[in-house]
This record gives sequence, C-alpha cells and structure tokens, in this order.
Amino acid sequence: MNASKINKALMTILATVGLANGQEPPSAVISNSAITAKFYLPDAKTGYYRGTRFDWSGQIYSLRTANHEYFGKWFDKYDPKLHDAIMGPVEEFRTKEAGLGFDEAKAGDTFIRIGAGVVRRPDDKPYQTFKTYEIVDPGKWTVKHGKNWISFTHQLRDGKGYAYRYTKTIQLLSDSPKMVIEHSLKNTGKKRIETSQYNHNFFVMDGQPTGPASNVTFPFELKAVRSFQGGIAEAQGKQISYNAELKPGQSVIAEFTGYGNTSADYDIRVENRQAGAGVRIRGDQPLSKLVYWSIRTVFCPEPYIEMKVAPGREFKWKYDYEFYDISKH
Repeated sequence: MNASKINKALMTILATVGLANGQEPPSAVISNSAITAKFYLPDAKTGYYRGTRFDWSGQIYSLRTANHEYFGKWFDKYDPKLHDAIMGPVEEFRTKEAGLGFDEAKAGDTFIRIGAGVVRRPDDKPYQTFKTYEIVDPGKWTVKHGKNWISFTHQLRDGKGYAYRYTKTIQLLSDSPKMVIEHSLKNTGKKRIETSQYNHNFFVMDGQPTGPASNVTFPFELKAVRSFQGGIAEAQGKQISYNAELKPGQSVIAEFTGYGNTSADYDIRVENRQAGAGVRIRGDQPLSKLVYWSIRTVFCPEPYIEMKVAPGREFKWKYDYEFYDISKH
C-alpha cells in the first residue's frame, strides 16, 4: 500500500473514532465555480438527523453562491431524532398520508418509512406525522461523491414483501448556479409500492425573516383547498405574498390546486427581495398536491408527486434548481 492510501485509511479510522466519541456528524462538500454545497450524511448512529419523518439523504445544511446563502438552521430546538431537525431541500415519502405498509400493520408490527428505515407501529392509533417511530432496521446506506456530485443509495427489505433500492444523486452543473436532484426508486420486493413524495424546501435566504420581501410564484392560478388564516400571508393570482413580517411563534399554512396534469406546472420561483436572492425549481413530473408553510425563519413551497412501482420496475424523477440574484427593493 502506498503512502497516500495509508494516509487515507488512517484518516478514515480517525474520523470513525472521532464520531464514536460524539464529534461532528459525518458530512461532505461538493462544489463548482458558482456553488458550494455542504451535506450531512445518513448514519444510524452518528447522523445529524435520525428521525423517521424525512428521507435521510441529501441534507444540505449550507448552499452558497457568490452572493447568497440559501439553507441553514431554521429551528430552535435540536435533537437528532426530532421530526424536523433537518435542513435543506428535504424530502418525505407518504403512503396514504402515512408510511408504506402502515395500514397493514397491527400494534407491535412494522412498516416502512422510505429513506429512513423499517419502523415499529407501537399502537392502534392513526399515523402521527410528527412522531419519531422506533427504527427496527435502518437499512443499508451507500454514499459516493466526486468534486461536483454526490450519490446516496438506500437498500431496505422488511421481510413481508416490501423491498426497494432508492438512489438520489445531486449534481452541480458545470460553471453555473444550477443543481439537479435525480431520483430512482427500484421495487426489489414482491408487493407493489404506491407512494407520494414531496420536497419541503426549507429556504433560509441570507438569514432574512419571512415577510413582505418574500414571495413565491407559480405558473398557474392558485385555487385554495385550505386558505391562509390571520391575514399575514395571501394568495392572489399566481403568487403568494406577505402583508407583514412573521413574528417568533407565528406560522402560516395553506393548500392549493389549480395545476394541470403535466410537469409544466412544476415550475416555482421563490424570492426574498431583502436578501436579493431567488431560486427557480422545476420538476419533470406532474403535481399531485401543493402545500405551503412558513414561519419567521423559513418559507417552504411543498410540491407533491405520485408514483406507482410494480415489483421489478423502477420509477425515476428529477428536480432542477437554478439560483439567481435579484435587485433589492
């Protein structure tokens, strides 16, 4: 073994020992000439996030362009097993608003949270979105990365007929402020997988508070399924805007329709004029649901898609992010 390989092996051993002693969670950095993105990596013992709500992969705790920071810590309380102690373009899978196999499981049985693991249903109560369930099997994670890309693969089998290989690859396009998140869900089990998936998009633009300088624009007229309450935020035409700055402890939430049945409506612009920062998000699948939520520290369009994957089949989808500067006014 040459010297460079010996040094690399030694650094790996030291990192592993350090993590076991409670040091920083495993992380990685990728970059191009326009973006530097920093990730926390999935790890059942030392990962920054070990909850059961969100997919563990692709946690970007910092994404910087030449002039702006787009993600960061938006919550007050941190606990690795807290349902929302996570940052970045975070994703969640839901089957019938629960987990894969939840409706088949009795108290004490297990079900699956895709991207998190096989978890236990403790009782006969309905699924609780904000509850962290006991993880029985976290599955197997494999992470690879180069200078401007990183890939996460999660393999899981529950012993009851559900199994999958899920891969997420995030790439920064050469010499541009663009990021692509590509996904693949391969059904390696005997049971059909039907699920929705959405990105929570926890945007924290230069630490600016959510308020009149913030707005989100869609390519279709927004029709409320559940309207904003309290007069702080409103939806008019194709845009969500704010009449006042959110105070600590305040939140707004709404749900909308109005989108069509093609991917053309998965085209969202999120901007904060005080920061002078914006991002355009495009998906290659039709929207199936649209939720919007924000508090003072973060504002979040949550676009959903649907997938049905027969045994032996594979479903692929991607999201494109383009980060840009806007004039402050």
